[in-house]
Amino acid sequence: MSQTAARPAPSTADKPVVPPRRSPPWRDRFSRWDVKASPYLYIAPFFLVFGVVGLFPLLYTGYVSMFDWELGADHPEFIGFGNYVELFGDDQFYKTLTNTVSIFLLSSGPQVVIAVLLAALLNARLRLPTAWRVGVLLPYAASLVAIGIIFANLFGPHYGLVNSVFELFGLDRVDWQANRFASHIAIAIMVNWRWTGYNALIILAAMKAIPQQVHEAAVVDGASPVRRFFAITLPLLRPTLIFVVVTSTIGGLQIFTEPKLFDAMPGSNNGGSTNQFQTVTLYMYQTAFESQHFGYASAMAWVLFLVILVVASLNFLLTRRLAR
Repeated sequence: MSQTAARPAPSTADKPVVPPRRSPPWRDRFSRWDVKASPYLYIAPFFLVFGVVGLFPLLYTGYVSMFDWELGADHPEFIGFGNYVELFGDDQFYKTLTNTVSIFLLSSGPQVVIAVLLAALLNARLRLPTAWRVGVLLPYAASLVAIGIIFANLFGPHYGLVNSVFELFGLDRVDWQANRFASHIAIAIMVNWRWTGYNALIILAAMKAIPQQVHEAAVVDGASPVRRFFAITLPLLRPTLIFVVVTSTIGGLQIFTEPKLFDAMPGSNNGGSTNQFQTVTLYMYQTAFESQHFGYASAMAWVLFLVILVVASLNFLLTRRLAR
């Protein structure tokens, strides 16, 4: 038997403590800077493009509105707010603003309501659902010029299909181009036909995102489909409805192509013979590119921008309150 004593295990206290390796200070600073700055770098291209094609033209339009600026003028005359003073005393501007608001109310209100109902139908169990969704989007994909020509003929005063249907039921013909309110209705129908399907698909996407468990719990509680629609679906669609209402407001108050193409009379493309359906953007186009008064047209653009901002804000607040 060996007489040698067992050697004790080496103690960890006898080992030298090696400090953990640290990255260089500059690498730590770069990592912190990367975490903070990377998100801004990712979204910077959008703001650069927006600044070039959005913000700069807006500010430059405000600058031009301070001058009596005509095409070919080497030294435009600075007149301050003279264009705005003249604009607020312009009866034609108020007429075009009334036309714009009238067409906007006749189109945007029914458009949102029909889009919600259409989205609810598309959300039901239908055969070939993709075909139905593509079908409601086809008017948006069609050429706007072709749509304008088609609707100008549909609502033609003499040979239009709509007047022929009226006569079939014993009603009088309507001069859709000459009558001010009738022309607003016809243009609103054209706008609704093109944009309702587009908004319906946006609302449908939001409906699909609603958790199915919420509807199942309501079914267990005995809620009818109509009750579930008004108590669950509509409140959960509030952000999407706000988006649709605001975008419809912006587009409706900037309407240009539909009224420009609606007048079928040759040589008249500024909103009717008596400007009965001339909108603000049409009047702006006529002032800038036909009369060549760029300063006055720029003032009109800025006033329209402020009107859109106010109306869109009111719609945002009203929609948010009603959807609660």
